[in-house]
Amino acid sequence: MHEPGAMATASDFRQRLRGAALRVTRPRVAVLEAVHAHPHADTDTIIGAVRGELPKVSHQAVYNSLRALTDAGLVRRIQPAGFVARYESRVGDNHHHVVCRACGSIADADCAVGEAPCLTASDDRGFTIDEAEVVYWGLCPACSAPESA
Repeated sequence: MHEPGAMATASDFRQRLRGAALRVTRPRVAVLEAVHAHPHADTDTIIGAVRGELPKVSHQAVYNSLRALTDAGLVRRIQPAGFVARYESRVGDNHHHVVCRACGSIADADCAVGEAPCLTASDDRGFTIDEAEVVYWGLCPACSAPESA
């Protein structure tokens, strides 16, 4: 699980890969670093950040790394309706997101009550629920400021 504000090192990222039984490669470490440094970043932003460290890395290597990291639970892929996929390193805590309808900025929103109240559905219809996705929509402070002026 990611701790907000915690500074992770390349050694930490290599250890996370090993802990998830993934082979440690330079692209995977660079992608983990990029996702950690740019929460809720889209693929193009991640590619740009990775190329700052590995200039010759291919788009496909970044896509493959993102897929492997997501499958291993080291990265979370989110895709609010109408937006491209975004990635974050905060995993395993069932937090939610608030999305600005105007500019598309995304921020984390912790569960309102308890550890993970959203995992208890009023009627689970026989499903075993392991994740809930709640997206709050509105305007961020920057986009709502002109309206209130």
